[in-house]
Amino acid sequence: MPPKKPSSAASPPPPDVGLLEEIGGGFLGAAATVGGMGLLGYQILRRLVTFRIDRAETLRNLYRMGVKSIPIVIVTALFTGAIMVIQAAPLVVRLGAQGLLGWGAGFGILREIAPLLTALMINGRVGANNTAELGTMVVTEQIDALRVLAIDPIAFLIAPRFVAIVTTLFLSTIFADTLALLGAAYGGLGLLGVEPKTFYNGLTSGLLGLSDVTSGLVKSIVFGIVMALSSCQYGLGVKGGAPGVGRAVNATVVASAAGIFILDYFVSFTLD
Repeated sequence: MPPKKPSSAASPPPPDVGLLEEIGGGFLGAAATVGGMGLLGYQILRRLVTFRIDRAETLRNLYRMGVKSIPIVIVTALFTGAIMVIQAAPLVVRLGAQGLLGWGAGFGILREIAPLLTALMINGRVGANNTAELGTMVVTEQIDALRVLAIDPIAFLIAPRFVAIVTTLFLSTIFADTLALLGAAYGGLGLLGVEPKTFYNGLTSGLLGLSDVTSGLVKSIVFGIVMALSSCQYGLGVKGGAPGVGRAVNATVVASAAGIFILDYFVSFTLD
């Protein structure tokens, strides 16, 4: 029997996806993610208002996310303050404005640099880890097991992590503000010969007000909410086994960082 001849019919070409279709698909994906974060935020808010939140799990996450993040916050804050002095040094020397070094460093640190860099560092450590943990629970069906046991996953897992992330970022920003100013003061002493007393006189001379401090703290709360919702949303939405967990972690870090920068603009515009 003669062998069959291979079919000469060519496979159909892949569909031509235009630029507008790609943009539309990306927009729909982003809208679905933001919508999911909004629904998750509503569910968390309902548990918090009715005090349906696991206290032990909240304390455990505060320790894991907050206390264990202290070393990276210390290093980031101290060197951030010193770097700001390095960047300002040529202008300070040229204008002879050593007395304004404290005001310039304090203005940038309190309003922008400390909350932003602290959020990015906490995002890389806490946000990614939170997504990986939740994603692993989804893949191994631990979330489904909680539902079978009549345990609310939002009250037991998600709400405590949300509270822990927001609280961690808020307290870490206060800590980072103090350490960054300390690093800037002694950086000014080492690089410019500006005494710490002169630095702090410029910091407290009246050019900076309470609004400069509260602006950074408000940003830290907003950044914490975005980070918590993003990491929980991507963690609960993991599909595709272990590779899906990796993709979710990567998506969390990118989405949280983008959301932090976007909301930083709007919060700064609103508060200023």
